[in-house]
Order: sequence, then structure tokens, then C-alpha cells
Amino acid sequence: MLYCFGGAVLSGIMLAEPPVAPLSNGTTVLLASLIWYLVFYCPLDLVYGCAALLPLRLVLSGMKEVTRTWKVLGGVTQAHSKYKDGLLVMIAIGWARGAGGGLISNFEQLVRGVWRPETNELLKMSYPTKVTLIGAVLFALQQTHYLPLHKHHLMLIYTTFIVVNKTRMMLTGSAASPFATIESAIYKTLFTGFSPYATLAVEVRKASASNGAGSALTKEACENRPANSTSGSLKTKNERQAGESCKKTD
Repeated sequence: MLYCFGGAVLSGIMLAEPPVAPLSNGTTVLLASLIWYLVFYCPLDLVYGCAALLPLRLVLSGMKEVTRTWKVLGGVTQAHSKYKDGLLVMIAIGWARGAGGGLISNFEQLVRGVWRPETNELLKMSYPTKVTLIGAVLFALQQTHYLPLHKHHLMLIYTTFIVVNKTRMMLTGSAASPFATIESAIYKTLFTGFSPYATLAVEVRKASASNGAGSALTKEACENRPANSTSGSLKTKNERQAGESCKKTD
């Protein structure tokens, strides 16, 4: 239930509303429970086998993306009704409503007794989380009249984009994000460049490499030294200790 209604639960917490409100509709809870049971415990895995067929998967994925649009728009509209000029609040609530299942996944893992912090969506966002965030930004800009588009036009454009792109990814079997090129360009433009410590870093790497080579040569020399070198080194050490004792006596 946390994963199915994660968006509504998370947005309710952020807006100081009862997080159990999504569970008040017994029909949706019963439907989610029935689907869960049929997918995992249907005899001969008939439901899962049918859902795994590519044509049906395409239809179900398209329906899910259409639902994502309504969830994002619902979250932005709900936040706009309480915070008229809260652009960031609208983006956050729309993002949480559309991608709440992924954002709340770490808490859901804790409930199941599993802890995998490397799967945190805020640290490494997946494609659904990214595309939901972009949708939340677009709908929030439209609600505050910064984006000169009608709501139904924006819904059509956004829904068409995510449905077509999801279908393309499923047909080609590619998991590459369509935003990879844009992300790389933004990263190289805003977050990289000449660093005043670049020369120092190069010198440190060179020094580390030379020290590593020197230690390797020393180790090789020690391994290949003659057997009588031990007695010579002991003799030298004894002479040095005798000289130090003489200095202390004087």
C-alpha cells in the first residue's frame, strides 16, 4: 500500500494532511490488493504471464504514463489552491504526487526489513523520477502563468512525450535517458571548468606515482640483496651505536 499510494501519502505529509487519507477509499485499496494477489499468487502465474506479453505491456505502460500526468497536475493544483505564489511548493507537491512511489521507496524498504541506501532516488534519480520532476516544473509554470500555454494543450504535449518515449524505450530495450545529452551539457557548462588547484592535483598524482615506483624498486632491491648484506648492516648498526655511546660518555 505504501508503494501503490506513495505519492498521495508523501504529498499529504508535506501539506500537513492526514497521510492515511488515501487508504480511506476501500474500493481502491481492495483493487490494489486484488491485483497484488493475482500477480504474485495466481495459479500457473497466468496473470503475470499475460501482463508480460509485449502488446499488453505497452498498453499498461501507456495507461500508467497517462495516470502520471493526472497525478502531477493534481498535486500542482492542490498546492496552488493553498499557496498561490509558492512555485517551489507546487513543484515539490507535484513531484511527490507523481513519483511518490520511488521517493518513498527507502521508507518502504525499511518497513519490509531491507535497507539499501544506494537506491535513494534523491541521490541517483531514475527516468520516471526525472520526467515527473520536469512535468511538475512545467505544470507549476503554467499555473503561475509563466508558461503561456493552456492547461489541456500542455497536458496533451506532456502526455504524448512520455507515452511515446516510454514506448520507444520498451520496444528498443534501451534504458538510456533521453535527457542524458542535456544533463551532460549542463554539467560541463555550470559545474566544471578551470580549477586553481588543477596543477597542484597533477603534481600530487605525479609525486604519488614516483613514490610508488620508488617503493617498488626498494622492495625489489631488498628481495634481491645478497645473503651477507645482513651481517654488513648489523655491523654498521653496531658501529653507529658504539659511536653514540662514546659521545654520551664524553
